[in-house]
Amino acid sequence: MLLEGDLKSFMRPAILDSLTMTENNLENRIELKPLKAIDAEHAFIWTGDAEVTKSLFWDHHPTQAATAEFLKSVAEKHPWFMAICLDGKPVGAVTLDQGQGRSEKRAELGYVLARKYWGQGIASIAAKKAIIKGFAELPIVRIEAFVDPDNRASVRVLEKAGMKKEAYLEKYLIHRGQVRDRLIYAVTKDVF
Repeated sequence: MLLEGDLKSFMRPAILDSLTMTENNLENRIELKPLKAIDAEHAFIWTGDAEVTKSLFWDHHPTQAATAEFLKSVAEKHPWFMAICLDGKPVGAVTLDQGQGRSEKRAELGYVLARKYWGQGIASIAAKKAIIKGFAELPIVRIEAFVDPDNRASVRVLEKAGMKKEAYLEKYLIHRGQVRDRLIYAVTKDVF
């Protein structure tokens, strides 16, 4: 006969295995692919949502045609601009912007995800895949990301992706007309 404590200890490994299998399954369903103008219909789900773009440095797109133009003129010409695909369908995007000159050995990570997919671990998995892929494809040794301290969800994304907080930058930049603080997160190639 199992006592209540024994039952909990008996069930715990099964629950942990189930969670690990679910996370691994999600990881296998997410891939990064170049984002193209033909993806405008899917991309407009996040580019056209003012709630999604409020933390970004560009405004939401008023039309799907505006998204198609953005993808053609920006995403397709960008050296590292990927769609976050879930089961083959674009649900967001991730970028790595490599520095120049003295900064050429580092890149800045950015990402956006359709609101429907927030809170499911997709952004963290995509960010981690971008870090791994970025270190493999680009001649860099450091990837960093800047995040608003009030954006707790984005902070969690970076931490779950394996990045470490390095500093709190007070009154660091102007965002949508307001002077804002930023946190800087980073990871170096030797850690991954």
